[in-house]
Amino acid sequence: MEDYQQRRQRMAAHTQQAILNAAMELCRDKSFDKVSVRDICHRAGITTGAFYHHFPSKEAMLARGFSSLDEYIKQELQKQGPQQPAQRLALILTSYANFMESLGWELTARYYQQRLGNCDNSTLDPQRFTLHAIHACLQQAAQEGIIRSQPSTQWIADFVFRHFRGVVIDWVLNQGSYSLIEKLRQDYRFFESAFQNGGAEIEQSERD
Repeated sequence: MEDYQQRRQRMAAHTQQAILNAAMELCRDKSFDKVSVRDICHRAGITTGAFYHHFPSKEAMLARGFSSLDEYIKQELQKQGPQQPAQRLALILTSYANFMESLGWELTARYYQQRLGNCDNSTLDPQRFTLHAIHACLQQAAQEGIIRSQPSTQWIADFVFRHFRGVVIDWVLNQGSYSLIEKLRQDYRFFESAFQNGGAEIEQSERD
């Protein structure tokens, strides 16, 4: 049975998610700048005081919304259970695209503008769950001889993450005019074939 503190934490998390969901829904219809805190509160069914209790500003709310990306991907991986490296990596990238598309290109654009303005370079923090999960997939693939171990799996993980983040930015620049999920899937097929060819070359060198 949960105690008072646990109940408060659960209720706070529920309210924060309701605020984020309301903001995302409103920003699909009009730009972030044209959505007011009052609009968000009305859609979420809360007071403005409750909003500012959780977020000091709309910009802070936006940053918090994107910080849940790692948690979203973690939950999607847990739902599927153990998988082979290639399938797990595909799921990570598909989940990444799903999350961004759920926010919409305009909100995603505003988030990156904010990140650039703050010179925030935490995206490639090696402790970040998404990057760590990509690296774990590649490490397992290297151990199983599916891909080469050079360049290092950490370098490949950074490269893959940077590439797919670049795809998201291209999607934003094109104002969401194409399916981000399908684009990431197409690009992933290229990476997957490269992994498979790398494994074939390893097997051939072992036979020689």
